[in-house]
Amino acid sequence: MSKFATTNREFLSRRPQYVQAASELRGYIETAVDWEATHGLLFRAPPSDATASTDWLQAALVPAPIALAPSPVPRSEFDRVVALQPALNQLFDRISRDHDFLVNTLQSLGTADEFTSRVFEMYLKQTALGAIKPAVIGIHRSDYLIHAPESEPNSKPRAKQVEFNTIAASFASLSAVVGDFHRFMLARTGYKDLLKPGRIDADQLPPNESLTSIGDGIAAGFALYGQPNAVVIMVVQPGERNVYDQRFIEQRLWERHHISVVRLSFAEIRDKCAIRDDSRLFIGDQEVAVAYYRSGYAPTDFPTEKEWDGRWLVEKSRAISVPNLAYHLAGCKKIQQVLAQPGVVERFIDDQETAQQIRECFVGLYPLDSSPDGQKAFEAALNNPHNYVVKPQREGGGYNSYGDDIPKLLGSLSEEERKGYILMDLIRAPGFNSMLLRNGELFPAEVVSELGIYGIWVSDAQGNVVVNRHGGHLLRTKASDIREGGVAAGFAVIDSPLLI
Repeated sequence: MSKFATTNREFLSRRPQYVQAASELRGYIETAVDWEATHGLLFRAPPSDATASTDWLQAALVPAPIALAPSPVPRSEFDRVVALQPALNQLFDRISRDHDFLVNTLQSLGTADEFTSRVFEMYLKQTALGAIKPAVIGIHRSDYLIHAPESEPNSKPRAKQVEFNTIAASFASLSAVVGDFHRFMLARTGYKDLLKPGRIDADQLPPNESLTSIGDGIAAGFALYGQPNAVVIMVVQPGERNVYDQRFIEQRLWERHHISVVRLSFAEIRDKCAIRDDSRLFIGDQEVAVAYYRSGYAPTDFPTEKEWDGRWLVEKSRAISVPNLAYHLAGCKKIQQVLAQPGVVERFIDDQETAQQIRECFVGLYPLDSSPDGQKAFEAALNNPHNYVVKPQREGGGYNSYGDDIPKLLGSLSEEERKGYILMDLIRAPGFNSMLLRNGELFPAEVVSELGIYGIWVSDAQGNVVVNRHGGHLLRTKASDIREGGVAAGFAVIDSPLLI
């Protein structure tokens, strides 16, 4: 028998069985919560409605929601998508440099998506201006679900791409810390009270470099800017709770590279920054080399024109935006859908074997416009909605539609509005019985896990590649009956992979 699972049957049967009685595991809670507190695995507390003096609550901390033990992922698929990440980095960099492809693809959205249209207009304005940046920095994450239906026991479990994130890919820091937590708990307890018959071996928990990879990538691009006394702006959302995931990056930039970070919102950039000679961006008397976006991926990040003005100030300056506007647009769902069409990946990837490896990660993706293919997909979604997901041009979670909600959504949209959506085959990831730790309490749940692989890309002004590598991984786990919702929203937890 192979040491690692090669079929769905093997993968499903070799997964560990975790005790589902939370009352039998209360001894784990104090150890776990105290470990989180001492290792920075934390969130800011939710806003309080109390009317008394609550200034101190603005700095109050709560343990991040996590899985008590790691969740199973097929080792062969984990290794495959890790190895594939540099090719995906290259693919999206080439997409971002193909102006005609971006324009032709995104113009097909028409006016259906106001937010994407606004970003696209800014990209065209920047292109016409001829703004010159000394480098390109890409901090990506390619997200996958494991397609392993029980009804196909002899098929191979396969990692299928959910989406490719080019902006504000979060949890790189905390995901690495959760992996350390699971290694600690395994060494300390052996999970003897949690595991039913069976065991977990330390070599099933892969190392994770995501704690340092993003900071190192930003530093590599920073060096190309050519001003060692400049600073990095981390562009954040007001009231951000996931602060410490970001602070780890800030600390690494200082400790490993002696680079200072200033945290600002887009509105604060508009108020506090200015462009001086040679299109250089300054905050006070400090020159800005890099603006790293942990915001800007959703309409809610731009409630007024002030936020749009702040972003435009960065984009028209010499400062390196992470991502640049072309990268932001390359991450749109419409690009993902068009890539699945015959010959499109091959437009950007010359090596046929690499192109085929990329295609093997795709599921069916279809337009919902008025074309013959779009009309066919529209009818399929109405007739068999439980086989599909409908996606708008959005990042951040909470926007997709599933099952019985699909006909309701499509019935409410005009033909023009449907252009802003794509249809995707549903990936059938198997449920797994896990134990989740949230707010100091344990919750048994049947869960599904989504694997993310970080990618780091840095190239100079001429397009010469300086860095192209994978940057570690993330596993997010949520109850299998919850379709949408992220970790910060309380629907999911941070996890780490158990390689099977």
